[in-house]
Amino acid sequence: MISLQPLPTYSIFLSAARFFSRLVWLLFLLLNSWNIPVAYSQSPQVIVATYEGVINPVAVEYLQEGIQIAHDTRAEILVFQLDTPGGLDTSMRMMVKDITQSPVPVAVYVSPTGGRAASAGVFLTLAAHFAAMAPGTNIGAAHPVAMGGGEMDEVMKEKVENDSVAYLVSIAERRGRNTEWAEQAVRQSVSVTAQQALDLTLIDFVPENLTKLLEALDGKTTSIDTQSVTIHTANAQIHTYPMSWRLEVLKALSDPNIAYVLMTIGTIGIIAELYNPGAILPGVVGAISLILAFYSLHTLPVNYAGVLLLIVGLIMLLLEATVTSFGLLAIGGITSLILGSVMLIKEGYPFYELSWATIIPVVAFTTGFVLLIVSFSVKTLKSRTMTGSEGLIGMTGSAKTDLTPSGKIFVHGELWNAISDTPIHAGDTIEVTGMDGLTLYVKPSLASQRNA
Repeated sequence: MISLQPLPTYSIFLSAARFFSRLVWLLFLLLNSWNIPVAYSQSPQVIVATYEGVINPVAVEYLQEGIQIAHDTRAEILVFQLDTPGGLDTSMRMMVKDITQSPVPVAVYVSPTGGRAASAGVFLTLAAHFAAMAPGTNIGAAHPVAMGGGEMDEVMKEKVENDSVAYLVSIAERRGRNTEWAEQAVRQSVSVTAQQALDLTLIDFVPENLTKLLEALDGKTTSIDTQSVTIHTANAQIHTYPMSWRLEVLKALSDPNIAYVLMTIGTIGIIAELYNPGAILPGVVGAISLILAFYSLHTLPVNYAGVLLLIVGLIMLLLEATVTSFGLLAIGGITSLILGSVMLIKEGYPFYELSWATIIPVVAFTTGFVLLIVSFSVKTLKSRTMTGSEGLIGMTGSAKTDLTPSGKIFVHGELWNAISDTPIHAGDTIEVTGMDGLTLYVKPSLASQRNA
């Protein structure tokens, strides 16, 4: 399914990191004795980039880097191996633009066996200069859906559908592919196998592996900027372009289970900081986790009813420790957390679903942690103050001189001036009852009264 979602705005830091990742890759090529001019003239170069997962901003940047590397190294072609269930509409459109405007021919190869090019993957495959699918793969089901937890009305649904049809048909026309099937893929969500796609003129080859694909590509001609370009891939040197660690991290953050865990950690950290001001570490970890979770949720089909249920569940658990509810608030909080977790991702996105193996431990840990930290906080608030002037009240000590009514006492390791309404002899045990400035008010302790 193609998800209609705005593309997050990347910061200057991310742009700089992308530049440096390209620079590091070029240095790697140089260190491995890649003499680009000589290699280009003697042996053709092929760059292979492999992407598996949901189409999102990470996929956009990875494809852009791959195209740039292929151009910088004068590669004959960039082979983009793809296995995707679909993804964001805006990300897909950016990738289509990158492919159509690429200075280097791009071949989209749907692989490995068992992989697919569904939804947004259909647009990318048909937009490529050369399209190929491994045996056992499939392509199709390109009907658009909305994100954000709400259904589109009929008018908006028709507009979005017609727009997607026109876009995919124009892509198919540009590459001379089957426009009738392209329309059916959007309107009827049809899907076909690799061999059927070849018979329908949707793709160019059904190679068993990358080597077979390069053999099939050798001598083929395509158009780059209105100029005819012939591909030479016989005996080509294959160089894989792996995803950088930064993109790997961002891709991991786009996993709904990771986003869910980060949101939970962030919430727990903020709660811990609020109930124990000055701890710093829980607040820092919580704030960072929440920011990362917000990034993740921005690229996911979030149902806001699920988010509200999670918030209500946490509030109920917080109230359980301070309100006498005989466990009703705790039960309601746990139920709300489970329902919110299940509803967090909108229905219709099987590749975005949260795992029960993640939901159950997270809910259990959150419930236990919140109840534990709140109960400790309540006990602390109800306990007697142990520091400052208030901490002296109720303490016991000994009289250093007779108190008739004033004298000296020793309490809490310190010598104090004291006043007592009841006469107290030196050496008697006293109990502090009040304080006025630097003078303590005392009385004989119960032990001294019993001895008397």
